[in-house]
Amino acid sequence: MSTAIAKNLMAEMKLLGMFGTFDETVAAATRDQTSYTEFLDTLLQAEADYRQERKTGYRIKAAKFTLRPAFEDIDFTANRSISKSQIKELYSLQWLGEGRPVLLIGQTGVGKTFLAQAAGLHACACGKSVLYMSVTTWLENIALARSSGTYLRYRDKLARPDLLILDDMGMRKLSSTEAQDLCEIIEERSIGRSTMFTTQLPLDHWSEVIGDPVIADAIRDRLEHAALSLHITGESYRGVKARKLASKKRDA
Repeated sequence: MSTAIAKNLMAEMKLLGMFGTFDETVAAATRDQTSYTEFLDTLLQAEADYRQERKTGYRIKAAKFTLRPAFEDIDFTANRSISKSQIKELYSLQWLGEGRPVLLIGQTGVGKTFLAQAAGLHACACGKSVLYMSVTTWLENIALARSSGTYLRYRDKLARPDLLILDDMGMRKLSSTEAQDLCEIIEERSIGRSTMFTTQLPLDHWSEVIGDPVIADAIRDRLEHAALSLHITGESYRGVKARKLASKKRDA
């Protein structure tokens, strides 16, 4: 079979990973006199890698991240309380395998959203489904779902991902109905799926933004015993970045 026919068959069968590396693999095999088995292994690995990258891309797109941060980009020169061992624990995704909730707690600018989305991207790369949104967006979607009669369908959608990230919990007060919605989501996801919150409020202060004290206690009870909690203190990352930019300008 000629290389042209082989490539046409790969294209027809949508073996696009093989197709993209075929010429290079043939040239390398001819040069290095590799065996047919090694040649086939190389092509199969190229196809597997291509499909894995596509699946990861689909998961990242479905997650609706607003950033594309990586754990490798974390700036440890900033004066913040989070340690490398805590970052390692977050990166390990053991909490995700155990279905534990995660609380990233700290003031504005300390990197909570960065860490949450870095964890989400890493989870996508590891084959996990993720959905990210701010609590404000979640509340807007819940209201829209109720008004259109699709609330149960939307709640089921939130229950499905391996990891649900709700950013900026506590930015506004929740009504009793909204608090009940949150409690139901946490309950539905409590077995086998993780929910991650970023918030400025420690868990024992959530009652300040949850209008119904009974529901507030129920939410706290579902989170405080099981959650991996990371409390981040220190200077704002934005301030650190501004000083670095100013320093570069002076040195230029």
